[in-house]
Amino acid sequence: MLEKLAFLEDKYEDLGAQLSDPEVINQQNLWQKLVKEHAELEEIVTCYRAYMETRKAADETKAILYDKSMEDELRDMARMELDELEEKVAALEDELQILLLPKDPNDDKNVIVEVRAGTGGDEAGLFAADLFRMYTRFAEDQGWKVELMSASESGIGGYKEVIFMIRGKGVYSRMKFESGTHRVQRIPATESGGRIHTSAATVAVLPEVDDVEFEINPNEIRVDVFRASGHGGQSVNTTDSAVRITHLPTGMSVSCQDEKSQLKNKDKAMKVLQARLYDIMVHEQQQAIAADRKSQVGSGDRSERIRTYNYPQGRVTDHRINMTLYQLDSFMQGDLDAMIQALITTDQAEKMKAMA
Repeated sequence: MLEKLAFLEDKYEDLGAQLSDPEVINQQNLWQKLVKEHAELEEIVTCYRAYMETRKAADETKAILYDKSMEDELRDMARMELDELEEKVAALEDELQILLLPKDPNDDKNVIVEVRAGTGGDEAGLFAADLFRMYTRFAEDQGWKVELMSASESGIGGYKEVIFMIRGKGVYSRMKFESGTHRVQRIPATESGGRIHTSAATVAVLPEVDDVEFEINPNEIRVDVFRASGHGGQSVNTTDSAVRITHLPTGMSVSCQDEKSQLKNKDKAMKVLQARLYDIMVHEQQQAIAADRKSQVGSGDRSERIRTYNYPQGRVTDHRINMTLYQLDSFMQGDLDAMIQALITTDQAEKMKAMA
C-alpha cells in the first residue's frame, strides 16, 4: 500500500509542476484535465502525508519511551503520547484504505432524480410529493441546487411523476443509494375509516452525462412540440412551448413543459433522455460483468424494495442494511445523513472485503 501511495504523491507533485508550466497553461483543455487529476489526488495525498508524519512522530516517541537514560516522568508522558499517536496512525490507515478503493466514475456528478407514484392510488401520489420535498430539503442542507425538470401532478397535491436535477459537489456519491422502491405505511388523508394503508413510490437516481460521454444520434430522435396545459387542461401558455422527445430505437419518451421557452424545455428533456439511456447502458455493462456486482448496496435496482416509512410507529427502515431509525419526522424533513452514511460505510466495507 505504501508503495502505491508514494507513487501517487510523486504523480501529484508532477501534476502540480505541469500546472505552472506556461506551455500547459496556454492549452486550456489540457490544463483543465490536469487540474481535475490534481484535485482528485489531493485528498489521498494529504491523508498519506499526515499518516507518514504521525508514524514518524510515533517512532520518535517510542525512542524516548525505551531510552532508559530518560527520567521516569518524561517516559510516562511519552507513553501517553504514544497511545494517542498509535490511535491516530490506525485511524489514518483505515482512511487511506477507503481512499484507495476503486471510485465510481459518476460520484462527482450532478444527478437527475425521478420520483414516480406506484401502487396506492392518490396516496401514492401524495407520498411521491413527500419524497420530493424530503430530497429538496436534504439538498438545501447540503448546499446543493435543485432544479425542477418536469412534473405531472395528481390533482390533490401529489405527483404522478416529478423529475428534478440536483447540482453540487459529490451529489451522486450520496444520492445513488436512493434508487429503488420506497414503501409507506400510514392512514391516508383520503381515508375516513382510519385504516392504515400501504403505498409505494419508485425513485431513480441518474448521473448527469454530457455529449462527450454519451451522444445521442440526432437521426434517432423525434421532437414534437405542443401547447403546455395546467389542471383540467386549460391553457397556461399561448405558444407551443412544451416539448416531447422520443428515442426511436427504444421508444423511450420524455416530455417537458415547465419552462416558457421551447428551447429550454427541449434542453431539459434531452438531459433526462440522455441520462436514462446512459443509465441503461451502464446497467447492461454491470450485468454482463459479474465482478461489478460484488457490492449490492449500490446496485440501484428499481424493483428492489429498499425502505419502509412507517408513520404509526414513527420509524423508517432501510432493508438493505437492516437499519431502523425512530426519527421519521426529521427524516422526512431532509435529515438523511445518518442513513446515507451507514449505506456508504456498508458499501465501502463490502468493497474492501471483495478486494481482500
